[in-house]
Amino acid sequence: MLEAGQMESGRQVVRDVGCTVCGCLCDDIELVIERGRIVQVRHACRMGTAKFLHATSEERLRHALLREGGVFRRVELDEALDRAAEILADASRALLFGWSETSCEALRVGIKIAEEIGGIVDNCSSICHSPSILALQSTGMPACTLGEVKNRADLVIYWGANPLASHPRHLSRYSTFPRGYFRERGRSDRELVVVDVRRSETAEIADWFIQVEPNSDYEVLTVLRMLVRGREMRRESVGGVKLQELRKLAEKMKSCSFGVLFFGLGLASSYGKSWNVAAAIRLAAELNGYTKFAVLPMRGHCNVAGTNQVLGWQTGFPFAVDFSRGYPWYNPGETSVVDLLARREVDAMLVIGADPGAHLPRRAVERMAEIPLIAIDISHNPTTMLADVVIPGAVVGLESSGTCYRMDDVPVQVRQVIPPVSEVPSDEWALEQIYRRIRAIKGVQG
Repeated sequence: MLEAGQMESGRQVVRDVGCTVCGCLCDDIELVIERGRIVQVRHACRMGTAKFLHATSEERLRHALLREGGVFRRVELDEALDRAAEILADASRALLFGWSETSCEALRVGIKIAEEIGGIVDNCSSICHSPSILALQSTGMPACTLGEVKNRADLVIYWGANPLASHPRHLSRYSTFPRGYFRERGRSDRELVVVDVRRSETAEIADWFIQVEPNSDYEVLTVLRMLVRGREMRRESVGGVKLQELRKLAEKMKSCSFGVLFFGLGLASSYGKSWNVAAAIRLAAELNGYTKFAVLPMRGHCNVAGTNQVLGWQTGFPFAVDFSRGYPWYNPGETSVVDLLARREVDAMLVIGADPGAHLPRRAVERMAEIPLIAIDISHNPTTMLADVVIPGAVVGLESSGTCYRMDDVPVQVRQVIPPVSEVPSDEWALEQIYRRIRAIKGVQG
């Protein structure tokens, strides 16, 4: 099923397509389709363009595979789904991990599977922005939407983030360059500040770059809070930054009309972790005594924020949720992916919308290679190379409809544009089939 669109020289042009690559979730993409293949992508960044062009390429996973004797064998989809259900039903402590590049509807079914088998559900935030979530749980967060940033912000700060590399359209679509309702001149009405340990691509175009020493973010943020309160200190510099420069930044933050601090993994992953993020949140909270100020994390994958939202309102916890006790409980460091695998507590694993084989520590990946592993993905990667069962996935927002959350926790409904290249209509459908088979194995009626 191809969405209606304008014809150009015999090619189908589909407009307002959602891009499910990063947390920006841009929804203004145009695709040019010829004979079922995407031949041109308009408005997308280089990462989005690469994903759209790959979606209908020959490199896609189109058929289910089973590993036998160390070699993959192509099988019928039903056989792969049956084997996946058997693995999960027989496991005593199964881990369902990923979810960041699939829909909220797929995660809903994943939670049902975890409840049925007494397993664990964890997502990619466990190994990236979990310190941000822990800080948010302890302090709250004065947040806003990206639309408010576009229309109101006159001071934009990126701390420990390099969006030109990680979120290429963030500055041009939401924060710095777009013309907003109260910022009609766009870039001319805003000041861009970058705080980082090195001069990044984003720092090169900033109005002001402040270079801090590695692992000194907490000290610098704490001094900024002191200066915002009007207190002074005797030291000439903190974290490699002169006190005079920090004093100037504090005054700039207090005097802006609407400021926003975007922080990335450079802040959340340096020494201090959640304490760093908590310090940034408290700084923004105190600035609201003088002006309007917000703080937002730079979430990476297209729906990593959505996985936290769905897990949060369905189980009460945002990640690393364990159902082995018959009810959901949560203890990061014990029920999170790296710890479970490194301690060899997991005896089966399902991965969807992520590639832990390429990103987890060696001990964790070694355990993945030892246990039955199911991978649902759109193409081959290190995780599928380790898997015992490989099920082709569908690209949400292109081959299937669904809900994803933007990095500011705004839900975006993305729609199907082209028919799936494989026999799997959606990730949600594949997981629902596995869930039904698990219940049948256990003899559960209904």
